Amino acid sequence: MNHDIVDAIAQLMRERRIEKHTFQDIIESVFLSILKKKYGAADNFDVIFNLEKGDIEIYCEKEIVEDDTVENPVTQISLSDAKKVDPDFDVGDDFVEIIDYRTFGRRLITAAKQNLSQKIKEVEKDNVFNEFSNRIGEIILGDVHQVSRQEIRINVDKTEVVMPREEAIYNERYRRGDTVRAIIKLVLKTSKEPQIVVSRSDLSFVKRLFELEVPEIYDGIVEIRKIVREPGDRTKIAVESNDKRIDPVGACVGLKGVRIQAIVRELNNEKIDIIHWTEDRSLLIHRSLTPVTPLELIPDDENKRVIAVIPDDQMSMAIGRKGQNIRLASEMVGVTIDPIKESDFYEEEELLIDDIEGLTPSIKAKLKTAGYTNAEQVLDAGKEKLLEIPGIGDATAGKIVEVLSVYYEE
Repeated sequence: MNHDIVDAIAQLMRERRIEKHTFQDIIESVFLSILKKKYGAADNFDVIFNLEKGDIEIYCEKEIVEDDTVENPVTQISLSDAKKVDPDFDVGDDFVEIIDYRTFGRRLITAAKQNLSQKIKEVEKDNVFNEFSNRIGEIILGDVHQVSRQEIRINVDKTEVVMPREEAIYNERYRRGDTVRAIIKLVLKTSKEPQIVVSRSDLSFVKRLFELEVPEIYDGIVEIRKIVREPGDRTKIAVESNDKRIDPVGACVGLKGVRIQAIVRELNNEKIDIIHWTEDRSLLIHRSLTPVTPLELIPDDENKRVIAVIPDDQMSMAIGRKGQNIRLASEMVGVTIDPIKESDFYEEEELLIDDIEGLTPSIKAKLKTAGYTNAEQVLDAGKEKLLEIPGIGDATAGKIVEVLSVYYEE
């Protein structure tokens, strides 16, 4: 066999990890295609490739016919020519001729090399596609070798993977030569090489990092129930323990915070809130709003929202930078959370004198003339102060207190 081809085969098999039987099939199919080009058909040819020796044996099976009756020299041989090989041959016997491919000529050998190279590339592409398809969800480590506005190209074990900008963390800067970790998100077949898409912004990347850093999650003792994230800024993760003896939040944080700190560093100091999962929506809202604790929650099921009363000095923390904290908390719970300042809420909740039912217009007018504008002021004043108002006696004062007390009991 041509030594150039033998050397090329050995090198390709080493570099591209092509299996022996696959390579044999490629070689045999390449030479069968050459035989078809040369002879017009290859049905009666057999190609055997000996990989160890680098030898190719080509056999052509022909039928022995009477002299001067050979119609197709590709499939037939005359009796006299057959007897030159073995005098015992007779008409109708099968004759096997050994073909020396080196007689094919330079043009066919060149075509064989090109065909071989093309088939090897196809096998290599299939191998890469199959390998990385089986690795979807796995974290890879690679070196950045090209950065553009649209994507970052990374070399992973001599294979190029792509991280589109939307899959990168927006506030990270990548430079050629940087070492990057990302998760394999998608593998696509294209007309050229398979496209392997990796991500650092996907939720699965955070989940996989926790599985790697927290043995209890990897072993299934602690379960991740939900993750919500705004990549580069904040992540909230709800966890639950399948073993009452294990604190799921503590397991994720680790001794002196060593586990969570490793994940935060990998995510370029992205804030991570770990909360204990619960099916109790009210309690889950309280936990999701961390680092803030709401004073009161008022459900509004008709509008699929919950009003959260927040201490005035914690309002900015409740909302978070660009509204991230409140958005992520709403996403975690599955309902819109509308935060309202404590001072604004209770001011809105004031029961004005004019809105009180059960009091006559005359009594309301006397109360407002005396400077009382809402029910809370009247109750704080008490019956004794009401008796000081002109035109209000003991019975009327008692009635006012009784009516307003009913309101606040409700």
